[in-house]
Amino acid sequence: MTKLLEEVFARATELPEGEQDAFARLMLGELHSETEWNHRFHATAARLSSLATAAVEEYRAGRTEELDPDKL
Repeated sequence: MTKLLEEVFARATELPEGEQDAFARLMLGELHSETEWNHRFHATAARLSSLATAAVEEYRAGRTEELDPDKL
């Protein structure tokens, strides 16, 4: 465990029980969200790669145009 994480846990133990539980739920939610994002990203990596390849092919074939932010 890193020193910073140790400090966070040490400080969290000083909180009232209800706030400790709220903090724990928040951290667990963040960890779950990160895990879910990683899973979804890896599950779509092949699709993203094929879209990137198609975009490069369209660019090289001259079938793209420069984006004008003022026209968005």
